[in-house]
Amino acid sequence: MGILNITPDSFYDGSRLSGVDGALRRAERMLEEGAMLLDIGGESTRPGADPVPLEEEIRRVVPTVEAIARTFPDAVISVDTYKSEVARRSVEVGAHIINDISGGTFDPDILKVAAEYGTGIILNHIRGKPKDMQRNPHYDDAPAEVLRELMDRVARAKDFGVPDESICIDPGIGFGKRLEDNLRLIKAADRFVASGYVVLYGVSRKSFIGMALGYDDPADRLYATLGVHAYLYLKGVHVLRVHDVRETADVVGIIRHIERS
Repeated sequence: MGILNITPDSFYDGSRLSGVDGALRRAERMLEEGAMLLDIGGESTRPGADPVPLEEEIRRVVPTVEAIARTFPDAVISVDTYKSEVARRSVEVGAHIINDISGGTFDPDILKVAAEYGTGIILNHIRGKPKDMQRNPHYDDAPAEVLRELMDRVARAKDFGVPDESICIDPGIGFGKRLEDNLRLIKAADRFVASGYVVLYGVSRKSFIGMALGYDDPADRLYATLGVHAYLYLKGVHVLRVHDVRETADVVGIIRHIERS
């Protein structure tokens, strides 16, 4: 899954795009490099980020989704939003999947949108909101607690009429977790895979890598990111949300060659 951030303030400046033309160029490159999905977002959800007003997020996201859907009709498009109206308008112009960092907890109507339109939905785990989620997070057993809370969100989505086959779960690396929690959630990826749901991990260039290895600049975190991607792939994770498509595709590709040899 290639990341398309239509934002001026995403944590990794190499991922920031300012308009439809730039997004189309980036989308074309990612698809050529092997992306199977494109994730389009108009609000940074990095720790400490302020929310974007609804109309501004719609202005950023919906024309981009529409242009990519029209230009690349075979592309599978995900919209990265927790706002039901952004999700609805994006689906109406071509998005196939809703990627909600709140797992349907910030705006439960987003679950109605997924059920009504028959889209896929990615239920991410988070405690708190991006503005405050990193203020003293605590877990006694992060994998067990996160999996339990995700299953609660899955049950709620099903109550709204979203079928099992439309649900993907994401443990939410970096969303209200300490370094040790993130590492344990990665180590326990197979436990999430064993849930039977499609599992997505988003670790690309995130701050836990910088904390572990001493890299303040996200630009320095590529190689460690690829190491985590290889680990997660071998654990059975189905979807990797990435900034660097070609590099990740090469990692996965060589592992597949080895496994088939």
